Amino acid sequence: MQDYFYSLADALFGKLKGDERLLLNFLGEHSDFVRLNRNKIRQAGSVVQRSMSLDLIAGQRHAEATVDLAGDSNQDLEQLEETLNNLREQRALLPADPYLHYATDINHSEFHHDNAVVSSYDAVEQIMQAAEGLDLVGIFANGMQYTGFANSLGQRNWHSSASFNFDWSCYHNKDKAVKSNYAGFSWQQAQLAEKMENVRGQLSILSRRSKAIEPGHYRAYLAPMAVSELIDTMSWGGFGLKSHRTKSTPLIQMLEQGRTLDAVFSLSENNARGLAPIFTSDGFLKPGHVQLIQEGRFQDCLVSARSAIEYQSKTNADAEYPGALELAAGSLPSAKILKELDTGLFINNLWYLNFSDRNACQITGMTRFACFWVENGEIQAPVDVMRFDDSVYSLFGTDLLGLTEERELILDARSYGNRSNRSIELPGALVQAMRLTL
Repeated sequence: MQDYFYSLADALFGKLKGDERLLLNFLGEHSDFVRLNRNKIRQAGSVVQRSMSLDLIAGQRHAEATVDLAGDSNQDLEQLEETLNNLREQRALLPADPYLHYATDINHSEFHHDNAVVSSYDAVEQIMQAAEGLDLVGIFANGMQYTGFANSLGQRNWHSSASFNFDWSCYHNKDKAVKSNYAGFSWQQAQLAEKMENVRGQLSILSRRSKAIEPGHYRAYLAPMAVSELIDTMSWGGFGLKSHRTKSTPLIQMLEQGRTLDAVFSLSENNARGLAPIFTSDGFLKPGHVQLIQEGRFQDCLVSARSAIEYQSKTNADAEYPGALELAAGSLPSAKILKELDTGLFINNLWYLNFSDRNACQITGMTRFACFWVENGEIQAPVDVMRFDDSVYSLFGTDLLGLTEERELILDARSYGNRSNRSIELPGALVQAMRLTL
């Protein structure tokens, strides 16, 4: 697809007039999707799609459009040329954009991570064998994703990446289920089998009589998936320069009142991971890492091209929402986490999160999917669904006892329009008090 994109780009650049400049962004994928229910294939298909976004610029005026491509160079070029002419007409009617900002220095890049595409047939066969006898429902996605950038100044950037993502739940009955995920760049059957055995173990505990607990504060272990949900909610305006300057960030008390998280909490944007491209849609190269929180204190923002102009800063992100987060590991061995927890809650997942007090970064949500009561380091019973309401400054600050040594890579399973390339790598968290409200 790289040559296909560049050939279309060169043809379009030859159609420019006068002082026009053109930015082109290419998005493509060749992905297999398999839906399973009761551990049987219910729907299987393959998606091949390509699109190109055009931004036609003259001075501070510009007009944008996105075109779906068929893969036939002649047909696609005809449609793109027509779109280019339409943009030229539209641009003449548009006002100047004071925050228009795009790369004018030429920085080429090329990244290929396409040597480990697992056979979807083999992977699904292994999934069904490992889950034999289980009521499994889930979706398996696998294949290549492509991103390209080119501008009429001569810059060329390309990124291709192979990855898989299996997101699933296994049901005991009614709403009693265990949710799990296996995703990455290199498929390992043994790792899948280990995760499935863990699911079986938790399902056996779900068969016990559930325990109802009263609202209150409880010692708790938050598995990586649960920690991910909290950090994802923090990210709603938490790290963008625009939200910081307009004081709409949920971390406003960290910035203005000196509130901190625990010193073990260090969060960064790891652009070098390889799933998402290292260049922006405006042609800027992203740094390998952006340190967002360092040892519990806010360090740096994600800065888009438009915010960079508005606030005289430097672009380091495409959008001001993280796409490759990494939370540093702690010192707690995962194998000993039940002993460390002693008595309290083992929480695999959190659900339906939202802010209850945005300015205090206080989050509410539900426990769900295999939440267990632990006594003396042993799981005793599943816990009925509960609502929590607690502050990030408590959960990751004053009440944080530690993070696990082992971390889990979680790829975003969403595929609205196209497969997401967002990801996060993070440990589990042990907290001395988590507030359950009802």
